Amino acid sequence: MIKQLKILSVPEQSGKKIGLFRTILSIFGGLLVAYLSMTTLIFLIPGSAGESIVVPLLLNTLVWAFTALWISLAYSKLSAILRVVIPTFIFSILLAILYNI
Repeated sequence: MIKQLKILSVPEQSGKKIGLFRTILSIFGGLLVAYLSMTTLIFLIPGSAGESIVVPLLLNTLVWAFTALWISLAYSKLSAILRVVIPTFIFSILLAILYNI
């Protein structure tokens, strides 16, 4: 396990290639983080869910693009994984708390 973490924490040799791993992780991880953040935003905007769904629907593509760019520009594969896992965990906990209120 520690050997695998050392392999993932090594930065790429060439900064010109993003790599297939980071590309797929940035697309799907960015999508996951964007949807969770927009769902959290629906709960935080005052009003009913039907009224407050317009803003997250409009912002979802922008947030997805920014998140995917942020993930793909990670220094190593491990930091790219952490850039997906940590916001997903935070937004999931926030959704669980806000859903139960």
